[in-house]
Amino acid sequence: MDRRSFLKTSAMGGAAAAATTALAAPAYAQGKRTLTMVTTWGRGLAGVHDSAQRVADNITAMSDGNLTVDLKAAGELVGAFEVFDAVSSGQADMYHGADYYFVGQHPGYAFFTAVPFGMTAQELVNWYYHDGGHELHDELGQIFGLKSFLGGNTGAQAGGWFSKEINGPEDFNGLKFRMPGLGGKALGKLGASVQNIPGSEVYQALSSGAIDGTEWIGPWADEKAGFQEITKTYYTAGFHEPGAGLSVATNRDVFESLSPAHQKIIEVAAGECHQWNLAQFLSNNGSALQRLQAGGVKVLEFPDSVWDAFGKASQEVMAENMGDELFKKIHDSAMASMKSSSAWLNMSSGVYTAQRDRVLG
Repeated sequence: MDRRSFLKTSAMGGAAAAATTALAAPAYAQGKRTLTMVTTWGRGLAGVHDSAQRVADNITAMSDGNLTVDLKAAGELVGAFEVFDAVSSGQADMYHGADYYFVGQHPGYAFFTAVPFGMTAQELVNWYYHDGGHELHDELGQIFGLKSFLGGNTGAQAGGWFSKEINGPEDFNGLKFRMPGLGGKALGKLGASVQNIPGSEVYQALSSGAIDGTEWIGPWADEKAGFQEITKTYYTAGFHEPGAGLSVATNRDVFESLSPAHQKIIEVAAGECHQWNLAQFLSNNGSALQRLQAGGVKVLEFPDSVWDAFGKASQEVMAENMGDELFKKIHDSAMASMKSSSAWLNMSSGVYTAQRDRVLG
């Protein structure tokens, strides 16, 4: 909290200083430039590293090579969970990652990845682009010296891999489980020992018994990670990430030193990647699930009693953060947008897909 207060004061001071020179012409860096991008992903992690690479390649192509990105995977310059501070401090120029890893900096960051019982991928972009979500992302970024955009999406994530079947909420008591963000905090309320482990380290933790289970993404990325080699118990629907957004954040001073054209290139490169990456995950998940099942993976759904416990715990986690004014502002905005979007989506595409599947068998 002290660090956030300091950063907020510093940002305000910077804004005041900028105001005194508002009439001066902006100074932009000239010539070719390379930005260092750090990521929360191990090199080659299916979908998520692809997303970071897509943004980097987009920026280079759209700028005709005048603005290039030197991508550093997790551990190559800084650790997976150190990218936020690296970019905020100016050690690196930009990061690609999941912003819910940074709820320690501010819990409001969870909304720009996913919150339990939150938005689907479609509902997220409705809010982000048309109901004030991007402006709130920027408001958070101003505190920490960042300029942020959505830059990928995994779609709805699976409930995860378990060493045993989950028959009731009590089965989480003492379970060592990997789950980041506010979903992890909710799981902790059910008695789980929640771990926040970088993606590139999850396989080893699961295979060694350091954890009893893990969520990762979905059938395609999970298959690529090899979790089916360790356990065959897989829950395909989770409460924690119904449409997980990924983010591109640039150090704000660096961003403002770029020309307007290059600033727009970063924004558009990230936005294009969001849709491309969502389609990448969703187009691969179905066939991957079939392969997993053919290999003996048992596909399960949590019983209603577990869903109810997830819901109660999630509401408690939300309530605990409502004392933070900005968190409440983001929460209220996101929930209002989700309610509005969901009402129409359920009556239109929701009804259609149910009837389509019934009619076509």
